[in-house]
Amino acid sequence: MAGARAAAAASAGSSASSGNPQPQEPGLGELLEEFSRTQYRAKDFSGTGGSKVERIEKRCLELFGRDYCYSVIQNVNGDICGHYPQHIVFLEYESSEKEKDTFQSTVQVSKLQDLVNRSKTARCRGRFVCPVILFKGKHICRSATLAGWGELYGRTGYNYIFSGGADDAWADVEDVTEEDGALRSSDTHLFDKVRGYDIKLLRYLSVKYICDLMVENKKVKFGMNVTSSEKVDKAQRYADFTLLSIPYPGCEFFKEYKDRDYMAEGLIFNWKQDYVDAPLSIPDFLTCSLNIDWSQYQSWDLVQQTQNYLKLLLSIINSDDDSGLLVHCISGWDRTPLFISLLRLSLWADGLIHASLKPAEILYLTVAYDWFLFGHMLVDRLSKGEEIFFFCFNFLKHIISEEFSALKTQRRKSLPARDAGFTVEDICMLRRKDRGSTTSLGSDFSLVMESSPGAAGSFTYETVELVPAGAQTQAAWRKSHSSSPQSVLWNRPQSSEDRLFSHQGLVEAKSSSSSSSNHSDNFFRMGSSPLEVPKPSCVGWASSVCMGIRLPAS
Repeated sequence: MAGARAAAAASAGSSASSGNPQPQEPGLGELLEEFSRTQYRAKDFSGTGGSKVERIEKRCLELFGRDYCYSVIQNVNGDICGHYPQHIVFLEYESSEKEKDTFQSTVQVSKLQDLVNRSKTARCRGRFVCPVILFKGKHICRSATLAGWGELYGRTGYNYIFSGGADDAWADVEDVTEEDGALRSSDTHLFDKVRGYDIKLLRYLSVKYICDLMVENKKVKFGMNVTSSEKVDKAQRYADFTLLSIPYPGCEFFKEYKDRDYMAEGLIFNWKQDYVDAPLSIPDFLTCSLNIDWSQYQSWDLVQQTQNYLKLLLSIINSDDDSGLLVHCISGWDRTPLFISLLRLSLWADGLIHASLKPAEILYLTVAYDWFLFGHMLVDRLSKGEEIFFFCFNFLKHIISEEFSALKTQRRKSLPARDAGFTVEDICMLRRKDRGSTTSLGSDFSLVMESSPGAAGSFTYETVELVPAGAQTQAAWRKSHSSSPQSVLWNRPQSSEDRLFSHQGLVEAKSSSSSSSNHSDNFFRMGSSPLEVPKPSCVGWASSVCMGIRLPAS
């Protein structure tokens, strides 16, 4: 609803005036504990009052409300999509007076909700086109790919008979193909109808660019086409959009990443596999300014590929037109959150979105909203070693330079001067409590987490707390390489023009179980397995995240 931020503020004020103690804000420890326990399903957490998931959702709304006026698309009980948040945020405009006057939303939330309800069956698992980032008045959206014949008929028939949030029950119907169904005129009419609503939703959100990360034209299981995509829509319904086929390996490929001790350099996807039939295809007008030889994409390792795709996405959203962007893979909960999260963090680091959020807050928001609440199956991925979630944050060390900045004419030197006496210790402090040894969820992806008293987990720990140093946490820093390519040393910047992105962690916990040697608190350490699913046998767990981030301009 419109005015959600004001209502939340009024509610908070009422609680404070009545003398009721404010509940402690959920921390990263609580978030990852829940994330590593189960996949988020909206219907499982509806009406649970003070549940951890409800606290996480409320925390996300509060963080969005710091910088934006927003409305909420209600998805209570998962009525629209079972693996989308119960309260889907629609960002209308930045709450500052300057930005409010610059970019005004033309979207009516009631009409948006109606289009969402009508279009949800058009895409795999009901994962409709959903705006998640607002940048320069443009909506950056996410979704799954287009549903195939089997899922489309299964879901529409199921929803006709029943109501509720079990919209994913027919997601894997594989007994018929879209081609078989297209032989019947009624089938063509159904595709026209549901994809027509999908197109109306895209146009209503002013989306022009559709970036498809699938390595297939259509997802095939047991010889059946179970999903489709815009690029192979036979009726050319999406011809008015700018379609980009930017094939990117699925989550299964990240098992190889883990098996190589989390080294993405030199790891190249096998493009000769039988199911890989979607070549890279990008209109020339989008590539001419990037100085990238796209014809060599099959020779890129995972680092180069991710870097170049991110450059492309940043270039699109930073263009002079006012068109939005859709990013999707197949189900939209592995590759899609990877690039949505990287976009959110990169734009934040330039001070262009979420300007008031501190490093720990933007980290919380992207883990909670972009990954957890949109259904990433962390438990399943960890059990299979498909650690794309870890790769996302470990990859930040590879996007530290100016070429990944969305800042154009405004350079760092034009930003307000920073306090010359500011040190990294002012950003955060380590408070180690005598709780035994530390075993982090990751050596280089160790998320800065507060302790979770009484939480079930497989870790004994020293509690690591992030203590912000006020507004100065958004200070300028640069990194300089030591003799080891895996080490990063923090130094105060010599000029405010430096790129404000570093892979050095905000804080760092020393793991007694790690095989690496002792190291300076100023250095980042790569090492042992980053993520484990907590087991219910121990009393608590915590970790620290070396999440390298260039701190945003303010």
